[in-house]
Amino acid sequence: MSDQPTPTFISLDDAAAMNEGTRVTFIPGLQALYSEALKNVCFVKGISLTRALHPPMGIDKETGEDRQARLFELTSQTSLPTMFHDDERPRNVWIEQLALAERVGSPSAPALIPDDVSQRVEMFGLCAVILGEDGMVWNMRIMNDGPLSRKYGYSETASAAAPAKVAEVIALIDARLKAQAERGSAYLVGDAVSAADIYWATMSMCVTATPPDIMPVTAQNQGMLKFFASNAKVPAIAEVLSSRIEEHQHHILKTYCETPAVLGGDPL
Repeated sequence: MSDQPTPTFISLDDAAAMNEGTRVTFIPGLQALYSEALKNVCFVKGISLTRALHPPMGIDKETGEDRQARLFELTSQTSLPTMFHDDERPRNVWIEQLALAERVGSPSAPALIPDDVSQRVEMFGLCAVILGEDGMVWNMRIMNDGPLSRKYGYSETASAAAPAKVAEVIALIDARLKAQAERGSAYLVGDAVSAADIYWATMSMCVTATPPDIMPVTAQNQGMLKFFASNAKVPAIAEVLSSRIEEHQHHILKTYCETPAVLGGDPL
C-alpha cells in the first residue's frame, strides 16, 4: 500500500457556496489531465487548493437524473476541472484558469506567463497546440471510441487522422526542446520555467509510460495509465517520442510539481 497523503474532497455545492479560497474539482484517484495540470500550475504558484468532487458523466441509475446537471447549473458546462476562487465567477477554460493562478499566486513564485510579449506569444501558442481544440490532447481522446471521445467529436475519419496530429505536436515540442538545449536552456520558452513547461510535462503523460515515483497507481487510474502507456506504442507516436521528451517531463514534474502526485482514491 502507498504511504501517500490522503487529500480531503468537499462536495461541489460546498465548493460553490464558499466565498474565500481556491477550489478545484477532481475525481479522486484519477489523474484527469486538465485537473492535474491545473493542480501543478497552482502548486508552482504556491496556491493552496481545496479539492471538490467533480460529478461523473452519465445518468444516475437510481434517480434517472443527469449526474452533471448541478455542475451545468452552476457553470453552464460540464468539463473537468472547474476552478472557483473567492466569490468570483467559476473558470472552466485553461487560459482563464492560468490567468487567475498567475494573478492570485504567491509574489515569490515563478512567473508562468512571461513578461516579454514575444515570449508570451510563444508560450500561449505552444499551450494552444497542446491543450486547445484539435490539439494534442483533443486528438488523443478521439483515437479510440467511447463516451469521452464522442464528446470531442469522434468519428472513424477523425480517429484515423488523430495519431498523426498527436505526433505532429510531439515532434514540434521535441524540435523546440532540441533548439532550446542548443542555446543552453532546459525550458520551452526563454530561460525560465513557464506555463508551457508545466502543461506539456503534465499532458505528455498521455503518451508515455510515466513511472510511479511521478504518477502513483490507484484502483481508479490503473486502466488509464495502461492506456496512456499503450499510446506511446502507436507507430506514428512512437516514431517521434525521444529521450528529450521524457527527460523534460521528469525534470519539470520532479523539480517544480508535487511528486509523487497526490490523487486520493484507492492507492495500489
